[in-house]
Amino acid sequence: MAAANDTKLNSAVFCLTGIPGHEDIHLWISIPISLIYAISIMGNAVILYIIKTDPSLHEPMYIFLSILAITDLGLSVATLPTILRVFLFNSREISLNACFTQLFFIHSLSFIESSVLLLMAFDRFIAICNPLRYSTILTLPRIAKMGLVFVLRGVAVVLPVPFLLKRYQYCRTNVLSHSYCMHQEVMKMACSDIRVNSIYGLFIIVSTVGLDSLLIFLSYVMILKTVLGIASYTESLRALNTCVSHLCAILLFYIPMIGLSVTHRFAEHTSPLLQILLGYIYLLVPPVMNPIMYSVKSKHLQDGKLICQE
Repeated sequence: MAAANDTKLNSAVFCLTGIPGHEDIHLWISIPISLIYAISIMGNAVILYIIKTDPSLHEPMYIFLSILAITDLGLSVATLPTILRVFLFNSREISLNACFTQLFFIHSLSFIESSVLLLMAFDRFIAICNPLRYSTILTLPRIAKMGLVFVLRGVAVVLPVPFLLKRYQYCRTNVLSHSYCMHQEVMKMACSDIRVNSIYGLFIIVSTVGLDSLLIFLSYVMILKTVLGIASYTESLRALNTCVSHLCAILLFYIPMIGLSVTHRFAEHTSPLLQILLGYIYLLVPPVMNPIMYSVKSKHLQDGKLICQE
């Protein structure tokens, strides 16, 4: 009987969903999605190339930006195969193991991105509130250690999730509402008690995204307090201007992520179309917009692009 159950588990599949009720225009929808992926991959790759080849950009802010670009590339690579497969070829089936692998990478990379945004907030906090000690606090070895700690945190908190999901039998409807796999949706397909996964999922969100967003908020409270204490209006604006790209990245990342999490928690009270749209905004928009925003606001990156063109 155990062997039969294992066979059932391993051979079972989930069915991914594009946009329900609009299957006839999936091929047309795939065009802007493909364009978004192309811009995202090329934009982040260019950011990485410029930072790597220009020694003047080997500074904490740009090192954190390069980590953000790597994370965005990882998110694009993790979601691209299934999303384009659904919209281009209407190929909707995904095995349990492939689904668990995908959700592991999506969630771990998302939590790593949250950590990178926290590190970038810390960078802005030191640069504005304690500029004289900036170079002594944010040394390359310290940046490497902080980056490694947060990467390990993102991987470690998500690592148990696929194994927890693998324990279950999936005897309910196997149709997912997205064209990729997410923990909060996959666990609801199980036909057994999912309280452990639900509690652990909430713990992960609070201990990663919740903690990061709180620390980012406190960093900007201190930044604003320092900026308001600057006598020169011009200097105040110049200090705030260095934070604009980061603030936009924070809003683009956290608003859809929190919205998607809330709609999944209270699915019966929200529109399915809203869940789907928030899901695509959450995974597609930050990776494509981050390189654009930082390129527009950073003169150093613009100069690097001109050098590359020459």
